[in-house]
Amino acid sequence: MSHFTFSKGLHDLGNGHYAYLQPNGGWGYSNAGLVVDGEESLLVDTLFDERLTAEMFATMKKATGIGGDEISTLVNTHANGDHTFGNRLARNATIIASASSIHEMSEEGSSPELLATLMRNPDQFGPAGAFVAKIFRGFDFAGVKLRLPDRSFSGQEVLKVGDKEVRLIEVGPAHTQGDTLVHVPRDKVIYTGDILFIEGTPIIWSGPVSNWIKACDLICAMDVEVIVPGHGPITDKAGVRKMRDYLIFIDQETRKRHAAGMDSWEAAQDIALAHFAEWPDPERLVVNVDTLYRELNADDTSSRDMLGLFGRMGMLNKRYETARACRCDGHHHP
Repeated sequence: MSHFTFSKGLHDLGNGHYAYLQPNGGWGYSNAGLVVDGEESLLVDTLFDERLTAEMFATMKKATGIGGDEISTLVNTHANGDHTFGNRLARNATIIASASSIHEMSEEGSSPELLATLMRNPDQFGPAGAFVAKIFRGFDFAGVKLRLPDRSFSGQEVLKVGDKEVRLIEVGPAHTQGDTLVHVPRDKVIYTGDILFIEGTPIIWSGPVSNWIKACDLICAMDVEVIVPGHGPITDKAGVRKMRDYLIFIDQETRKRHAAGMDSWEAAQDIALAHFAEWPDPERLVVNVDTLYRELNADDTSSRDMLGLFGRMGMLNKRYETARACRCDGHHHP
């Protein structure tokens, strides 16, 4: 595994590369990256609210002389708010994202205003509100205004940061509609966004899962030595393979239950995660199975019951927490 510690703050990766990490990598606690060469800099993602993003920029400024105002280019690896809600604090940066990500960011369901409303009034949203209030209690969405990217790309694009060549590689739809890898070949470093959740449960918002597995295979085929995930500790290819194993496992187990006639919620409750249950946020299985069912049913048009999914994740979260508490107490219940 990687020799870098998983501690909050800025980690110097060498050769002008930095990773800003947020343990434990669970709901909303994402990572960001910084690439510096000469007078130019590129930031990979911002954080889930402006307070945390400002703290990150202050840390970067102290360590490198480059804070939010000095960032030349910002790449959003995908649309999720924990990688984009701090965008407007990179005031002078040109923001780039895949066209599919920009489209997804523009949809109301991704808005910080919606999350702020939910956090203020969770009881109005039933079980989903209670679960969202629990998992996002460390964040402040009030007053956050999402700054959309300035320009888009599709497929691949090559940028220059000083003398460094930076390759943007679109591998979505997978986790979201437009996931992007940020690869610096000369330095054998890659920033993956949420194509990688290391030592944590990935969540398949979009699929198809086959695209995500291909993205893992692509990373493993690259000449890279330092891999900065969207969530979790800095890793190596062994970490990529472990996450790929989860995706393959979930795909296989879901297909069995779909073929047996279970609905997606029945399947999610029935799947035994084995050692994957020890990863944080195992309740994401609810969304993962639902996404796979939509794929298996060739359903890409019906609206999704997001409140229902978050409510069911809350129910499954309680079951897993109870099971863990029983194991820790030495009790084993059927």
